Amino acid sequence: MSETQSKLGKARPPRVHITYDVEVGGAETQKELPLVIGVMGEFSDEKKPLRERRFVQIDKDNFNEVMQGMKPEIEMLVDNELNNDDGKLSVALRFNSIEDFAPENIALQVEPLKKLLELREQLSDLRNRTASNDRLKEQLAELLANQPSETKVDNVGEEAE
Repeated sequence: MSETQSKLGKARPPRVHITYDVEVGGAETQKELPLVIGVMGEFSDEKKPLRERRFVQIDKDNFNEVMQGMKPEIEMLVDNELNNDDGKLSVALRFNSIEDFAPENIALQVEPLKKLLELREQLSDLRNRTASNDRLKEQLAELLANQPSETKVDNVGEEAE
């Protein structure tokens, strides 16, 4: 029998390509098996009986529409790694499109992380301004040299505004 896996010559070959060799009337031919995956799960608050549930076709073209229709969300308590305490952080995430799964978009839904991202953006803007403005760079260096370390970050944030 010949090799059971082969590459497709298409512009965008599928990730999984399953073929098998079969003898029909003494001649050997290759048959391709389609890859079909079904996922069953309770992804909504509806408690429909199993017999009433229907499959939903999902592909790259309708994924966002399906997500908007299902409105998946999760609320949970996670370890608070932002502070030095052993507390928990309440997190509520909602997903309406594939873009909502991006780490930055998830962080924007968690208030403490959102504030850190905004601070990061402000620091990046400040860095970009100081790169082209020598006078501002000198003033910031002088300001930071004259203050205790605890207040340096707070005052730099105020100066950037």
